[in-house]
Amino acid sequence: MVTRRQAKLVSILLTGSMLSYGVGVAAAQTLNGKVLSAGQPITNSTVTLWAASEGSPQQLGQARTDTDGSFTINSTGQTGNATLYVIAKGGQPKANAQGGDNPGLAFLAVLGNKPPAAVTINEFTTVASVWTHNQFIDGTAIKGPALGLCIAAGNVPNFVDLATGGYGAAISDALNSAQTPTIASFATLANVIAGCATRVMPDACPQLYIAATPPKGATPNDTLTAAQSIARYPSYQPEKIFALLEKFYPVRAGKLPSLRPAPFMPYLTFAPSAWVLPLKFTGGGYHAGGKLMFDSQGNVWNANNMQAGSQTLDAFWQGTVSKFAPDGKPLSPPLTGFTGGGLLGPGFGLAIDANDNAWLTSFAGNNNVVLFDKNGKPLSPPEGYTFGGKLGKMQGIIVTPNGDVWAADTLGNQLVHLPKGDPSKGQIHCTSSDPLRSPCKVLLPFALAIDQKDNIWVSNILGDHVTRFPAGDPTKAETFKTGWSGSGLAVDSLGNVWVTNKLGNSERGHLKVVEMALAGKVNYDGDPDATARLTHILGYAMFDQKPGWEGGSVTVLQPDGTEAKFSPVYGKGIYAPWAVSVDGNDNIWVTNFARSSAGIVQLCGFRTENCPPGLKTGDAISPPGGYVGGGLQLQVDVGIGPAGDVWVTNNWEDPAACYGKAAEGHSTRCGGQGVVVFFGMAKPVRAPLIGPAKQP
Repeated sequence: MVTRRQAKLVSILLTGSMLSYGVGVAAAQTLNGKVLSAGQPITNSTVTLWAASEGSPQQLGQARTDTDGSFTINSTGQTGNATLYVIAKGGQPKANAQGGDNPGLAFLAVLGNKPPAAVTINEFTTVASVWTHNQFIDGTAIKGPALGLCIAAGNVPNFVDLATGGYGAAISDALNSAQTPTIASFATLANVIAGCATRVMPDACPQLYIAATPPKGATPNDTLTAAQSIARYPSYQPEKIFALLEKFYPVRAGKLPSLRPAPFMPYLTFAPSAWVLPLKFTGGGYHAGGKLMFDSQGNVWNANNMQAGSQTLDAFWQGTVSKFAPDGKPLSPPLTGFTGGGLLGPGFGLAIDANDNAWLTSFAGNNNVVLFDKNGKPLSPPEGYTFGGKLGKMQGIIVTPNGDVWAADTLGNQLVHLPKGDPSKGQIHCTSSDPLRSPCKVLLPFALAIDQKDNIWVSNILGDHVTRFPAGDPTKAETFKTGWSGSGLAVDSLGNVWVTNKLGNSERGHLKVVEMALAGKVNYDGDPDATARLTHILGYAMFDQKPGWEGGSVTVLQPDGTEAKFSPVYGKGIYAPWAVSVDGNDNIWVTNFARSSAGIVQLCGFRTENCPPGLKTGDAISPPGGYVGGGLQLQVDVGIGPAGDVWVTNNWEDPAACYGKAAEGHSTRCGGQGVVVFFGMAKPVRAPLIGPAKQP
């Protein structure tokens, strides 16, 4: 063991930035730091420096803290492109000078490839590091693919300033500090951990371990494993952890109302439904985000229905496309996002190909297919790919494993095929003068997916079916019964198809679809735009829905097209489902375009060994109202990134501002504000997503 007095140099400073994935070279530098609990030093704590990669972590150096909690470490060995992290174990907190050494104290700080000159290890760094690395940590070991580890480490500073141990930039900014409960949840977790670390009562640690005991697996034996257990099962008996806030820091008798004597502020007043820590990000032209996709570096592209700052109505979208780094920093131009190439008003049409090019469709602005390179430069002509003006309002688009591009011409009731992504060889399929007689059996096609047998699946807005055909021959189309007004669909690793039905399976949904179809033909309210009349009915039908039989639903089709016995799935926090994604464990994620109180829903998939004990396929893993917080509004898409972060697009904020002439002060509030990221919640997925989801 190397003491502070013996330490001279530490070889930990790697070339490159936090989000660089090249080879790093160890350089002789010194890592200084301190270990605190409840804001006060921890004496004689053992601090170990580790390098994390795909294999077992490598120990680089070790030291003990002095009386003021400070330490200096020497490192040994090469770190390559590894992520560096430090763990502090044991020691005597000065916050409880009579308590002696506390073997249950274990703190973590993930530093990434480029650590700060000095680091503070405390409760904040522990919570931030555990939640962002939820998919990569087991006890004191962190390991995983380089990209996933780098993304996770890059998000730690969003929660904590590694140098000071205080709040990070994102969690304390205007979007997240006073607008969501995330910062209070974060501080509450830190307070509970501090209660054990400083032993505010003799049995504080055993009480924490019992409250954090997972539904399967061993009872925690220190603060680090307790934090991991909470993060891994965030909706499992969350009230037990919250109850420790009162036990550890009771309000002083006769002092009501007054603050609790907790070391970190603000704290929660009510128990959460789950211990999740979502953050919201915006900028780069983001407004009314629709479809989102990840590129090979974990950057996130968003199709924006509307232009930021505009008084846009639902009848006319004028948005473009934005791009975010994995840590939420915008990479596209402010206000406008990436423009050109004919793009205007994209919706659910966005796909990333194997070269990280972005394919988009325009819906309520131009009618075309558009292509951007990975840097946001338009590759399509100024008018886009219009196929001689034969396209209507476009929605879903996908890239297949062989490089083909398929897109849904929703209002044209036809499909577009670009073999190998070559617009000069593009073809239009399924054209018919009568939508009810489409040769491909589509009825206002919306979203597309491809399965492991190269079958294309298509959802239909005005039907109660999905369409399936071989990618080589759209005329061999079949249909399979679903619920009403199909929306998103996704294929899991076993070939099962999960379809969201915006209007569910009840007769109410059927009647709303009939009403939508009539509105498309009859100008009943003086609005000459048939699309606006149809979507107006659909929107208000969804806003009124609640989880249950007359709410939205999810249909599950087995690989042969037969419906699973437990299908349809309804209730369980499913209000008006829009999109569905599959994570690397084959669990299912569903968004709600309904009301701001609706959360995102996680369902147990077919590989039930990846679900909490006792759950069956189709059961909810998320709490009854879904996972909430982070400034969620009316959501459209959900995607799983290479670090297991769950990204959600806020599409609408205030429906009243989307129709007619809204009050002037609210006239820019139709479009949703920001993307919301739930960190480390899902098994990672390889990016870009081409075909069914796979682990990295």
